[in-house]
Amino acid sequence: MPAKPSGLHLRDAAVAVALAYLAAHAALDPPGPAFTGPAWAAWLAGAAVGLPLAVRGRWPVPVLAWVVAAAAVATALGVVGFGAISATYAPVAVALYTVATASSRIAAGAGLVAGLVVPAVAIPWLYDRSSILAADASASEVPLWWQVELGVVVVVTTAAWAVGWTVRWRRSVRAETDRRLTGDAVAAERLRIARELHDIVGHSMSVILVKSTVANHIADERPAEARDALVTIERTSRAALVEIRRLLGVLRPGTTADAGADTRPPAAFAPAPGPADLPDLADRLRSPGLRVEVRTDGVDDLPEAVGLTVYRIVQEALTNVVKHADAGCCRVTVRAAEGGVRIEVVDDGRAPRSSARRPAGQGLIGMQERVAVYGGTLSAGPRPEGGFRVVADVPYAVAEHPA
Repeated sequence: MPAKPSGLHLRDAAVAVALAYLAAHAALDPPGPAFTGPAWAAWLAGAAVGLPLAVRGRWPVPVLAWVVAAAAVATALGVVGFGAISATYAPVAVALYTVATASSRIAAGAGLVAGLVVPAVAIPWLYDRSSILAADASASEVPLWWQVELGVVVVVTTAAWAVGWTVRWRRSVRAETDRRLTGDAVAAERLRIARELHDIVGHSMSVILVKSTVANHIADERPAEARDALVTIERTSRAALVEIRRLLGVLRPGTTADAGADTRPPAAFAPAPGPADLPDLADRLRSPGLRVEVRTDGVDDLPEAVGLTVYRIVQEALTNVVKHADAGCCRVTVRAAEGGVRIEVVDDGRAPRSSARRPAGQGLIGMQERVAVYGGTLSAGPRPEGGFRVVADVPYAVAEHPA
């Protein structure tokens, strides 16, 4: 069990001392007949029922058992104040609140039964055997009815238990809510990482496959183009490794040295790709048979998450061009203005559209999911004049900076 803050220890000690004083003072100067024995006995009884509350946070059930027993003994011996017996049972209510809050349901239920049965037996028995009442009842400041005294004790004790049980229930609900939120956050993060890995691996392997196939077929006849394809494969694989290391770096625990210096590989700290990386992406995909043009406008101040979304959408669209379009030219246009960014990827593909290019393809579904996060729209399909066109509109909140 974690140690309680020192402030709680002081609070519990203050409550214990206050209730011990209240119980002793109520026995010596009650509204009804006072305790006729020695004063030290009243102070001892007050200390017995009140002071154990100082450690109720560490041992709630033993403290409740002790306090209930001490209150029962004090009542049986008459070391209580008639008309204010509830002062002797106030520590029982506080201890019962702690048990209902921090202990098991069985302990809380048993504590409530004990907290009600003991005064229900002890108070009527005290009134029945006391010889003080007959002589001093007329001088009492309150009516000396055991039913009233017992009723006050039962109400206070039950109320304290009910409050503690309510606090316990609210804590459990809050803890369950926190667990669910944590689980949802973990699931969302896993989904994000899976989507990122899909885009990185899918794009890179597709480009490597296409370029390696080209290099294999033209290695003898056109060695220069084969070398260009191999250069593209090298660049693509290096870039993929950097992105994968950066993405998986957040999942690798224990990567920080004890002295505080981070020992993760530098790639783990590489910034997430964004619109500024689109020219490099286009360079990796260019070949003698495919010209890729990139135009950007107003994208310098995009939020990092939006910039990553733009990059992934363009990456997936270009991957589809390389895999399926047999295009000679592809134009990428990214414009940001007035809290939104528009992405357009157009190619002049000459080959018939395969089933992988239809909007139900996994790549386009991934793009739709990324756009849907921001409440944007995505359209993709063949152009009447030939080729394929992908258009995405991604709205985003513009941060307001103070003047």
